[in-house]
Amino acid sequence: MIALVDCNSFYCSCERVFDAALVGRPVVVLSNNDGNIIARTNEAKALGIEMGTPAFKIRDLIKQHDVIVRSSNYELYGDMSARVMDCLSDFTDELETIGSAIG
Repeated sequence: MIALVDCNSFYCSCERVFDAALVGRPVVVLSNNDGNIIARTNEAKALGIEMGTPAFKIRDLIKQHDVIVRSSNYELYGDMSARVMDCLSDFTDELETIGSAIG
C-alpha cells in the first residue's frame, strides 16, 4: 500500500496554526525578500492570485479583498514539516519526500 500526503498550501497552513483568525480568509506568503507570492490559500486562489506574482503588482487587489500578507518564516515551516513527518512515521518506517518545497 502507498499513501500520498499533500499538505495543501503548506506555508499558509503553518501560519494558520498560530493565528486562528486567518482561517477562512485569503492569505498569501511572500518570498524571502517579500517580493513574490510563494503560497496562497484557496480563498486567495479564488481571487485570481497567481503563484509567483510580484506583490506590488496586485497591491490594490490585496487591499480591496483584505488579503492577509505574511513574510516567509522558513524556520517555522521546517519545524512544522518535521512534525508532520514525525506524525507520519507512526504509520510506517518508510517515508519519502518528493516534489516542491514551496508552500
